[in-house]
Amino acid sequence: MKRTRSQANIVHVLKSLNNPISAQDLYIEMKNRHLGLGLATVYRNLEALKLEGEVKVRQLPNGEAVYSLVHQDQHHLTCVSCGKSFLIDQCPVHDLEEKLEVAYQFKVYYHTLEFFGLCHLCQIGE
Repeated sequence: MKRTRSQANIVHVLKSLNNPISAQDLYIEMKNRHLGLGLATVYRNLEALKLEGEVKVRQLPNGEAVYSLVHQDQHHLTCVSCGKSFLIDQCPVHDLEEKLEVAYQFKVYYHTLEFFGLCHLCQIGE
């Protein structure tokens, strides 16, 4: 895939981060690194990278979208009270993904799995 300079800069910044980031925060991060892009350009390039399967987007319980590189599927337990997310190490649907690719001749870039409930600390506070 041929990337634009803006897309290459976005990928470079996303590679350096350990956690998903909102488009707004990515815009600020790029500005801090003197890789200035307009906010609309950041959104446009994130969308292009998403459509090419390089970037994935995840909706947080508060409605905010966060972006990260597609390197492996990540699954979460998310507390509906405090909003914290906990990474799940296992992938219970990996075999299903492979079967769907064959059955539907569909190239899967990534998948998400998220469970919503109450974390231990929020259960104590009930």
